[in-house]
Amino acid sequence: MKLELRAITKRFGDLVACDGINLVVEPGQIHALLGENGAGKSTLMNVVYGLLQPDGGEILVDDQPVVFRSPSDSIAAGIGMVHQHFMLVPVFTVAENVELGEEKVGFGGRLNRLAAIEMVREVSQRYNLEVDPTAIVEDLPVGVQQRVEIIKALTRNVDTLILDEPTAVLTPQETDELLEIMRQLKESGKGIVFITHKLREVREAADVITVIRRGRVVAESVSPETSEQELASLMVGRDVQLVVDKEPAQLREPVLSVQDLSVLTPDRRAVVKNATFDVRGGEVLVVAGVQGNGQSELVQALLGLEESVLGSVKVDGHETVGLSTHKILNLGVGYVPEDREHDGLVASTTIAENLILDMLKDPRWTSRGVLSLSKLQANGEERIKQFDIRAKNASTYAGTLSGGNKQKVVLARELSRPLRVLVAAQPTRGLDVGSIEFVHKRILQERDNGAAVVIAATELDEVYALADRIAVMYRGRIVGLVDPSISRQDLGLLMAGATADAGADAPTPSGTADGATPADAAGGGA
Repeated sequence: MKLELRAITKRFGDLVACDGINLVVEPGQIHALLGENGAGKSTLMNVVYGLLQPDGGEILVDDQPVVFRSPSDSIAAGIGMVHQHFMLVPVFTVAENVELGEEKVGFGGRLNRLAAIEMVREVSQRYNLEVDPTAIVEDLPVGVQQRVEIIKALTRNVDTLILDEPTAVLTPQETDELLEIMRQLKESGKGIVFITHKLREVREAADVITVIRRGRVVAESVSPETSEQELASLMVGRDVQLVVDKEPAQLREPVLSVQDLSVLTPDRRAVVKNATFDVRGGEVLVVAGVQGNGQSELVQALLGLEESVLGSVKVDGHETVGLSTHKILNLGVGYVPEDREHDGLVASTTIAENLILDMLKDPRWTSRGVLSLSKLQANGEERIKQFDIRAKNASTYAGTLSGGNKQKVVLARELSRPLRVLVAAQPTRGLDVGSIEFVHKRILQERDNGAAVVIAATELDEVYALADRIAVMYRGRIVGLVDPSISRQDLGLLMAGATADAGADAPTPSGTADGATPADAAGGGA
């Protein structure tokens, strides 16, 4: 099926999100739609999927004009979409999610659950998408949940599949698996629209690239042989530093001291085991590891977000274990959570309000003890400009922003006050190259101002870009504290647990396929 967009325009008030965009997706082709956060990529595809109505232009399927007033119309025409934030019911099984809305009914009006299970098995085997149809979705890794979304689309017999930022929440090895799935779908004749801002993935997977900047096509029919530097410049409209320059660390006294820290689950299982390290002022410690080896729990324990914690965490000599998160933040600790949607923002409030969520009593925003809306608004407008947040104004609701712009709001809040410690989990996840450049510079600026910085990262490019030291986690333990001069191969070995500390009988790391090599487990940068 051939999908063609002609002069598609979409406005939101005075904001022109898509400005006369043309695009052609051929059968058996991976067409990458590349652009910054807020460039209009997702808006364009939401028009194609019938979630939004265009203000101008037309859509053609096999050279025939069509009108999509809802996703049902788009699906009926052979177009499916996997959204950046999955549309799955967590407590349902895989099969129940896949058949939702198109349930198979048997004798007496009863749901034919066996038919749904067989349908999932058949599609997953046909396209090499290994998934257990009876598994509960909330128990599945993120990469497998994404497979469920793809299977759901394929059971609707779609010919063109839209993947909206599909790798934003995936580990490196899950990303490689997804790219292979995309190639297999292409070989079966499917057309794929691959929305992304990750340059390595575009060059590996795409047959052709269209670059969008601020709602307009600035380059079309771009070859995947184009260099990453050229693609980055097309996206952002200026030269971009893909590797941030940094001065040698000027180390000061230890600011953050962690001693024998363990985190226990409700059933008393240790997910972090006796972690011990110091972070000096003026130093970035990157906690590296394959997703699911305790990094998230370690970071949350530093902020008082884990209920069962043993050991000691001190900030400038003050013990924080047992303190509330609010009191820890007041010690000068900044926190960028891993999940911006649930932990970093309140979607139903404005950008201005989100920027002061943990500082409501700060005298900067109050007048005689009452919150000053004018001060709030002025701060919001300043941060929007400073952090290049793509929004109409500070009164825009946070929930309406693109994923990358939501992340910028979180970063703007945390990096706009004096910090002694900055703790960030996957701080550039879902950001484009221009935003990554900016965030890396700001993190290193905090380091150079004397803060102790702890970053949890899975992508090796980010590990090497930021780290003054690397703490490698495997199965809840820190199995190595190493210098960033370590080779990728040796770092991959540590991440895969190939140390005496991990145990000779250590199984394959969480999230990797059986038989994967240590280098495979480590993956690569985006």
